[in-house]
Amino acid sequence: MQPFDWGKRKVTDLLVRYLTAKAGRYETFAISDPGSLLSILQVGDVLLVEGKQRFSTAVKYLTQSIWSHAAIYVGDADSSIKPDANTLTIVEADLKNGVIAVPLSKYAGFNTRICRPVGLDDEDRKNIAQFMFDSIGMSYDLKNIIDLGRYLIPKPPVPRRWRRRMLAIGSGDPTRVICSTRIAQAFQSIGYPILPDVEQLKEKVCDRCVETVREILHIRHHSLFTPRDFDVSPYFEIVKPTLERGFDFKQLQWGKTADSVS
Repeated sequence: MQPFDWGKRKVTDLLVRYLTAKAGRYETFAISDPGSLLSILQVGDVLLVEGKQRFSTAVKYLTQSIWSHAAIYVGDADSSIKPDANTLTIVEADLKNGVIAVPLSKYAGFNTRICRPVGLDDEDRKNIAQFMFDSIGMSYDLKNIIDLGRYLIPKPPVPRRWRRRMLAIGSGDPTRVICSTRIAQAFQSIGYPILPDVEQLKEKVCDRCVETVREILHIRHHSLFTPRDFDVSPYFEIVKPTLERGFDFKQLQWGKTADSVS
């Protein structure tokens, strides 16, 4: 290894250590226990996570969203075994370890959201899962880490229209990924939209005909996707475990407050 490469690696390691440290107080509001998540999740579902690291702070700032990380549920490679909260059923791109499979128990105590792609059949789900299984072992985009580190301290007065572009300035090496990009590529591999660029074409068949508008979808480059996009996409359904299990507000047990005491 060349001295310059060694120094660059050393700086990157120090930055990774800094960015993965816990950042301040964490407020919980959307927590589901791993068992509840497991009973609801389907192969192909995207799990959004509000992280607790300094790295998460940078992503949330740049995307103006509470969601700083995205993982995807792929089920168990061994379908003969019923998975549990400690089975490696989700695939993600981790800052330190690259693309890995992890258990749902990793995100016990985290704020999460399930985003479900609508209209997939079994073959589609199988292809998405296989795409992610094949991605395991890829390294994280270290240049993206350095880019995010530059914008972490101090937080820059960045115009909103430029923030997304800042997250798309990684190395461009196809063997290196960030958390959202590989998931976006998995969906693009089967032609499933997330947030495509929409071109509206006005058409008029004849002079007396009413003008119509036809929408043409263009694939957005995978490097431009962030965790927030799965949340706001019109093609993904938000699935809430509490409601899926059958919610009845009349069964809630409320504690007494000062105002309720006579």
